[in-house]
Amino acid sequence: MNILIIGGGGREHAIASKIAENPRVEKIWAAPGNGGMASFCELVPLKATDVEGVVRFCGEHRVDYAVVAQDDPLCLGMVDALAEIGVPAFGPRKNAAEIEGSKVFAKDLMRRYGIPTARYRTFNDYEAACAWVRTDAPCPMVVKADGLALGKGVLICETREEALEALRLMMVDAKFGASGSSVVIEEFLTGPEVSVLSFTDGETIVPMVSSMDHKRALDGDEGLNTGGMGTVAPNPAWTPEVAERAMREIFLPTVAAMNAEGRTFRGCLYFGLMVTADGPKVIEYNCRFGDPETQVVLPLMKSDLLTVMQATTNGTLAQTPVEFDGGAACCVVLASGGYPVKYRSGYPISGIAEAEKTAQVFHAGTRREADGTVVTAGGRVLGVTATAPTLREAIDRAYEAAGKIRFTDVHMRHDIGQRALNVLREGAEGKE
Repeated sequence: MNILIIGGGGREHAIASKIAENPRVEKIWAAPGNGGMASFCELVPLKATDVEGVVRFCGEHRVDYAVVAQDDPLCLGMVDALAEIGVPAFGPRKNAAEIEGSKVFAKDLMRRYGIPTARYRTFNDYEAACAWVRTDAPCPMVVKADGLALGKGVLICETREEALEALRLMMVDAKFGASGSSVVIEEFLTGPEVSVLSFTDGETIVPMVSSMDHKRALDGDEGLNTGGMGTVAPNPAWTPEVAERAMREIFLPTVAAMNAEGRTFRGCLYFGLMVTADGPKVIEYNCRFGDPETQVVLPLMKSDLLTVMQATTNGTLAQTPVEFDGGAACCVVLASGGYPVKYRSGYPISGIAEAEKTAQVFHAGTRREADGTVVTAGGRVLGVTATAPTLREAIDRAYEAAGKIRFTDVHMRHDIGQRALNVLREGAEGKE
């Protein structure tokens, strides 16, 4: 089989690495790919959002299956366009990708079908939004841009003044472009956060290993929101009891709701959840694999990824085994100094081969020069993932490997997984 992967970050590198394990795979193209994927994929100089270019490429080459990994091309309808020329693809069609493409749509869907989530109001009028924030909005609150914003369009506001500033940034200054023309303002939920990626063919839904993301740029969950500075799996807050309740109250109802709306979802449906005192509630949906959650979930997957992906496309997921290892994984992101604001690129990277002796190194923002040198080419540069029987061991191995990699202005958090270890410690103490 010849596979085309659309995207070029750490998530895509992890997906490509897992798909390459399938003996049926003869060739993998990546559009646009990155410096790490170049070692085993043929890179195609196309932007992930170039729907016409990707369709043209598939028409000119024998692409047997495409994996649309990023949110932008999914929301632009790339899966629909590929279907029109007979190329099967992993991912939802455009009308189903709306579950991530519009937070207003997602919140209204949950309200219509009784799916647990935070109380909220939506606005497309700046003055009306400000008036509500000044008088009736709960404090603290969360202000979200309606559309896609590279994972940065969500602002937690402790005060009304902070919320008003968030509204100005989104609706007046257009910090996130058209994505901020409409906003969702919702109550701030408390409790442990859990990310659960799931395979679904529109009828059957199979959750993957749970994970815990670390969005803030600095240790102690300080600093600006980023696309994610690291992850661990499994998430110790995801107990069997919570998982069963989420399946009954959130996962199955979401799949049914999308079917009822004529928006059958096939692919990877990501649930961003908060485990509150009242049970699990939805913070957000994503219409694809998360980044960097994918970098800890797929290394724990025992089943063949390509086979499972094809089952979501073909509607045969119920007959397809999906199994995961019982161990743990930790991913530490190495970023460019200054990320997520301003940073410089083009710095040579050393130590990757040494790190790969004990861990997997997934490239995100890298480029391979003509002489073979790998240089930095983005904000999040690398994700160093280690697996082990226990979370403590996985964290130690990931940091040991990450410490072998060098480039100018390298930045990483030093407490990835600490919150998860605290939960495990508290749970052990509670049983004594």
